[in-house]
Amino acid sequence: MTLYISGYSLLHQLNPLTKLIWLICLVLISFLGPGYWTPALLFAGLILPFGLNRSLVKPFLRTLGAIVGPLAGLLFLIHGFFTPEGHTILVDLGPVSLKQEGLAYAFLVTSQTLNLVGAGLLLVFTTSPAALMTTLAERGVPAWLTYILGATLQLIPLMQARAAAIIAAQRARGLETEGSLLVRARALKPLLNPLVLSALIDVEERAIALEARAFRVRRPKTSLIEIPDSTGERILRPALFGLTLVVIGAGWWL
Repeated sequence: MTLYISGYSLLHQLNPLTKLIWLICLVLISFLGPGYWTPALLFAGLILPFGLNRSLVKPFLRTLGAIVGPLAGLLFLIHGFFTPEGHTILVDLGPVSLKQEGLAYAFLVTSQTLNLVGAGLLLVFTTSPAALMTTLAERGVPAWLTYILGATLQLIPLMQARAAAIIAAQRARGLETEGSLLVRARALKPLLNPLVLSALIDVEERAIALEARAFRVRRPKTSLIEIPDSTGERILRPALFGLTLVVIGAGWWL
């Protein structure tokens, strides 16, 4: 139960470690690189084309819009009208005015958020948690860190499925979950209590399962999953880090 979507795109074929480093480099350049337009260009050239793949386009755009859309609206509203550093007035509405500096800052933060969320979505949509955990374990990443990362990728779909099952069970018992805001508020407690309790029980079951599989053993472990890693990707990963350092250094120098 994951957010992974099977497909045959270029991102699907890459090694999970390559995609993880690609994400890290994009985020670093977005937040530390030079210029207001750099994050927007990165999103348009290195994230959006992958997100428009036939198997990814609908969930990618829908999820990206649901996460970034409301945040972007608030950013442009707050910074556009109420930024104290703004001096160039574009629209004067009496007590408040729309300022160019505020819009520029809102655009920058929105572009950075698009890169962070967009690259993260592409990673989880095109990477199986099992493949990512296996790759990290083969590189010597501590088992506890690998497990935390894998569990995080599975948390959202697992909680969604569990919440849907609880809602269906409570409806079968006659609980009203649809209607006015007051009706929904009353139904919140009967839905949250079993959700939280089931999550706590699941933690104990996971701990028992991990101990049964020798989670803390420090010896090398074998895996039934073989993750391909081409020579080109092994060269590409340090090259991405080097390029990132050059771009960030150029931004600081300039």
